[in-house]
Amino acid sequence: MSSADALLAGSADATPAAVRGWRLWKTGVAAAALWAGVGGVTLAWPNVEVGFTSWGYTREFGVAALALAILLLLAAVSGAAQSRPVRALHRAGPWLLALALAVGAWEIATAKLALLPSPFFAPPQSLIEVYVSDYKRLADSLVNSLWLLANGFLLGAAAGFLTGVAIGWSRGLGYWVHPVLRFLGPVPSTALLPMAFFFFPSSWSAAVFLIALATWFPVTVLTWSGVAGVNRAYYDVARTMGANEWFLVLRVAIPAALPQVFVGLFMGLGASFSVLVAAEMMGVKSGLGWYLSWAQGWASYANMYGALIVMALVFSGLITLLFLGRDRLLAWQKGVVKW
Repeated sequence: MSSADALLAGSADATPAAVRGWRLWKTGVAAAALWAGVGGVTLAWPNVEVGFTSWGYTREFGVAALALAILLLLAAVSGAAQSRPVRALHRAGPWLLALALAVGAWEIATAKLALLPSPFFAPPQSLIEVYVSDYKRLADSLVNSLWLLANGFLLGAAAGFLTGVAIGWSRGLGYWVHPVLRFLGPVPSTALLPMAFFFFPSSWSAAVFLIALATWFPVTVLTWSGVAGVNRAYYDVARTMGANEWFLVLRVAIPAALPQVFVGLFMGLGASFSVLVAAEMMGVKSGLGWYLSWAQGWASYANMYGALIVMALVFSGLITLLFLGRDRLLAWQKGVVKW
């Protein structure tokens, strides 16, 4: 090899790996172009007057769309695909495209052409106005909803777990509790709203009871199924090593049943969301359900949409936290739990 070839080879080897592995994120470029289009349409196309001069915060919404487009373009050309945030952004690429198309169509159909009747359908920038002008009431409703949900869900989950373990372990208890489960369990908790508000001293305590009841049934059934389905060989091995009844329950039955218990918790959490909103609409004086009812009464549909988005994000976040807790608690069963 000549000295010139050696020099070229050496310079190629000296090229940084980040440069050699650089790749353009094409989906990000497309998403940036779409969001830039949303921003351009929002700023350049005048709003249709519908009973007032214009929708508020139109300029801010357009600028935000353009800023998002710039950020996506920088992420697309940076080539830093090895960092965790950028990898997550790459996975969300198709959704960024779909959201840009949906938001753009929403903006055009409402603020620009008024194809959808007002005030039932508000444009995207109306959400900014809701969060800026009414954030105190919305935040207070969110805190109250989370407090109510926490009390009802934790109470129902604890009661369901204890009941499920008891009837899964004891046939005698199962004989008495099983008919109650079959009789009361399938009844929707919302159907008991009038009775709960009558028997309980306050609407808040009635709502806690209904949320707990909605959580209790799936947690009980799935915990019972998990404990009853434990392989009997586990008990035999533990008994040969001198284990007593409490050891069998606490160290054998419950750990083996935990995947089923978490299935019940997920089902109970989903049911508790529905009961929470229904109970708050009926009698509780503060909360996201109450906020929806209040906004509907004043024909503030933009506030309704804002509350629904907050509700979706918070409830989705709670489910994600439950998944994280399950993965950490059941780390020793990695490879066994498939959901």
